[in-house]
Amino acid sequence: MSDDALDIHGGMTRGERVRAAARTLRTPRSASWVADETDVSAKTARKYLDQLVEDNVLQTVDRDGHTHYYVDQLMATYREVARLQRDHDRETLTETLVSMRQRITEWQERFDVETPGQLRGSIASLDNQDAIADRREIASEWEHLDDRIPVVRTALNEYDLAGDRDTAQV
Repeated sequence: MSDDALDIHGGMTRGERVRAAARTLRTPRSASWVADETDVSAKTARKYLDQLVEDNVLQTVDRDGHTHYYVDQLMATYREVARLQRDHDRETLTETLVSMRQRITEWQERFDVETPGQLRGSIASLDNQDAIADRREIASEWEHLDDRIPVVRTALNEYDLAGDRDTAQV
């Protein structure tokens, strides 16, 4: 059976499984680790991981004489900005940005804190497990929004530039 042959893993080929797993690598991982996670040989994992390095999807770092792979965050951000610009019009992106900022402002006012870290720190004064869980969840969501806001803002700031390049010249 070839490396791209379909198997019993949800209809995904070995290459598709490795590529999908690779796109989630936030922490550097070895080809062996990816192979174990995707049920392929280390040689097969390395083949597809190296292709993703060539395509600027992954970066590598040497640890203890072994190559470890992780997502190239700069390229991932560029791809996300492009996806946002292609999938959403300017007004939708603007509304999304405003909504994210409003949610953060509401949390700041509700809990009288300025950052997700301060919200997490306020947990120490609580006894109620539901309140603790609520603050942890909100802090995580806040951190997520803090990460997303610059990406959405960049998509908006560069909206015209992308539109000009993507428009076919007739």
